[in-house]
Amino acid sequence: MKAWWFKWRKGQKVVRGWERLAVRCDSRAIRPDPWTADSRQLSSDYMGNVQQEQAKDGGSEPDVRFTFANERTFLAWSRTALALVIAGLAIVQVLPPFAGLPGGRRMLALPLIVLGALLPGGAYLEWRRNQRAMRHGRRLPRSSLPRVLVIVVTVVALAATAFVVLPV
Repeated sequence: MKAWWFKWRKGQKVVRGWERLAVRCDSRAIRPDPWTADSRQLSSDYMGNVQQEQAKDGGSEPDVRFTFANERTFLAWSRTALALVIAGLAIVQVLPPFAGLPGGRRMLALPLIVLGALLPGGAYLEWRRNQRAMRHGRRLPRSSLPRVLVIVVTVVALAATAFVVLPV
């Protein structure tokens, strides 16, 4: 078994296989501990000294970490919407027809595709509401998207179970 050699940035030290793993796993060797004064100073240099901009609707710009987290949530809802549309299309195209129920595949796929089409709009509205609440220092509003998603997926799953189990 050949050893992998490479130069490590810390003092241009040449590190080999297992040692590389140990160095990479040691967080102090790669980056500062997030709870030390050095890291807090680094964080304040990047985030704290940014001039607080006034938003269009008033309030101040929130910490970028919260803005990024809000954006990641929006992107997760968008991925979920895409997966729902793909699942609906797969049901129509790949599943064999249900015996005695010619439109069964479409009845299962339609709610998934419609929810997948509407979900990005709801995710955007949710992102905007959360961003506004963070700018004004208010509590984040509750989301109705998980409830809608659970209801639609449960109804589709129960319908699919009925189509498969119950003889027609």
